[in-house]
Amino acid sequence: MPPECEKWGWKHVSVFGGFDKGSGTKRWKCNHCNLRYNGSYSRVRAHLLGFTGVGVKSCPAIDRSLREAFQILEEERIARKKKRVSGGDKLGGKQRIRASRRPSSSSSSTCVGKEDVDDIVARFIYANGLNVNVVSSPYFREMAKAIGASGPGYEPPPIDELSDSFLSKEKGRIEKYVELIRESWPHTGCTILCLGRYESMLGCFYVNIFVSCPRGLVFMKAVDIDDDTIGAGEDNNHFVSVLGDVIMEIGAANVLQIISHLENSNQLYGSLLLTKFPQVFISPCTSQSIHMLFEEIAELDWIKSVVLCAKEIEQCMLTFQHFSPSMFTQNLKGCQDLLAVKFTPFFCVIQRIFELKQPLQEVVVTEEWKQWKVNTSEEIVNIEAAVLGDNFWNSAHFLLQLFEPFVRLLGTIDIGTLILGDICNWRVQSLEAVRSKGLGGVMLNQLEELIENRWDALFSPLHAAGYILNPRYFGKSQAKDKIVMRGWKATVERYESDSANRRILREQLSSYWRLEGSLRDEDAVDCRDKMDPVVWWENFGFETPHLQTLATKVLSQVSSVTMCQEIFQENGLPHRESANRFGVERVEDLVFVQNNLRINNRRNWVPCSHPGPRSSNSYSLKTLDVTALVDQPTVTVSVHGKFC
Repeated sequence: MPPECEKWGWKHVSVFGGFDKGSGTKRWKCNHCNLRYNGSYSRVRAHLLGFTGVGVKSCPAIDRSLREAFQILEEERIARKKKRVSGGDKLGGKQRIRASRRPSSSSSSTCVGKEDVDDIVARFIYANGLNVNVVSSPYFREMAKAIGASGPGYEPPPIDELSDSFLSKEKGRIEKYVELIRESWPHTGCTILCLGRYESMLGCFYVNIFVSCPRGLVFMKAVDIDDDTIGAGEDNNHFVSVLGDVIMEIGAANVLQIISHLENSNQLYGSLLLTKFPQVFISPCTSQSIHMLFEEIAELDWIKSVVLCAKEIEQCMLTFQHFSPSMFTQNLKGCQDLLAVKFTPFFCVIQRIFELKQPLQEVVVTEEWKQWKVNTSEEIVNIEAAVLGDNFWNSAHFLLQLFEPFVRLLGTIDIGTLILGDICNWRVQSLEAVRSKGLGGVMLNQLEELIENRWDALFSPLHAAGYILNPRYFGKSQAKDKIVMRGWKATVERYESDSANRRILREQLSSYWRLEGSLRDEDAVDCRDKMDPVVWWENFGFETPHLQTLATKVLSQVSSVTMCQEIFQENGLPHRESANRFGVERVEDLVFVQNNLRINNRRNWVPCSHPGPRSSNSYSLKTLDVTALVDQPTVTVSVHGKFC
């Protein structure tokens, strides 16, 4: 009788006790679905592996990948059990004959140590030019366990079957899973995500097309555009044709928007696509848009001059560190927040230099510094004057105070999971925070004008619709914000072509704002910021069905391609040689399977540990004297970046 510790299934249930002493029958509850049963280990195994006919249901909370992992564990358990039964000196006559007929290579292979196996695995990876990260893939580990469990003498399938029948089988499994996601598209709508890159070595422009909805992310297909057609108009027609086919496959009524991360994306396909599908929104990526917005802010003269001076100080001190490493040991390049480095690099540069004010002022009066600057350019004198003077530090202090709300609020959001409307609320909060600093005159006008004028160009009207329809932002005076209302108007006119239905949407929006009918229920009001926005509309929006449908679709969409960027970066279309060898259809199947397996890997991967939530005080400047600069009407800065 095998020991209970070898029965892997007990680790996935909670046992409440047995009926009879020594009996294998126990009371237990599944840790995955919380269903309770009475029975022995055979029922536990059947529940986890999906067997029927033994008095238990298949566990509904276990997906295909986990079930396959359980199957491997079960096969290993059975293999160990068979080994105990047939092992030792208790072999019968026929069993001894079978054992003696095994090839000597098989018996010797069972004695290979782990170190030898590791050497063989490493040699395989090196010889075939594989990324060493492949050993972290759960599919690699699943494969290794399955080969080990199959026993000696395993032979991999032949090449022709791997490129045909096995590929078709895996594609079929994925298509069944995709069908489960597809079922939700009519209710929640979906977003098409396009990521592209140019491969100069191959003379191709690659675009990968994904579909996102609350139920999951799906890879659809990849587009390969020849270099010699780019700029000739043929690439536009080809890409629009492929994208149009994807929209028709999804269902034109189910596609709310297309988010692209392509250079000049609107020029590439926007106008051509809208002629065929006028109801679909072409939206820029939120992550890319925020980056562009901060780049434009950093180009304002009164900001740029301070940033340039901070960079000059940084570069000067890095050079001095090579001359005298022991005199200035501080880290000039360190920044703990990668999000801030990506979106607000100018803020990080100024903050880093400002935090080193005292060490910098101490080093520029040393004898080592004086000896070093003798043999350097005359610009060092200007940098030294900026470090010792007050003008640069006052200006740096002021900008840190001014933009700290922007960066702090940016740190409270997850760009990759933002739903439509969240970024619009970030815009409103950021402007309110900046205005609260008491900034006046030309500087405030420049910031407000830049943000307001660029908003329509950098962000989709759907952001405004999401801001209006998200119950968490109810009562934010959206009707008084011309940017928001202009976006709402554009959304309604694009989404609904029938004027009567547009009137109904506008009337039902007024009912939502006036809290009419079910929208004024105590639970509806109490749950605005406690429930998922889509769930809230499903529960309380039934008396405004047209608005409920629009709100469900808008609030179900992401606003960035971030979620599939890592998958896209790992992947490249097979080379033309591969396409010629396997046939275009097979290559497309391979890319489809490869990307969706990677998506499934990321969906099911749970890290052992993860960092806690981002602190909202990551850029707190509480130690500084805020009023010293906020009360001043202006701060003197030089347009040319010199502070001496």
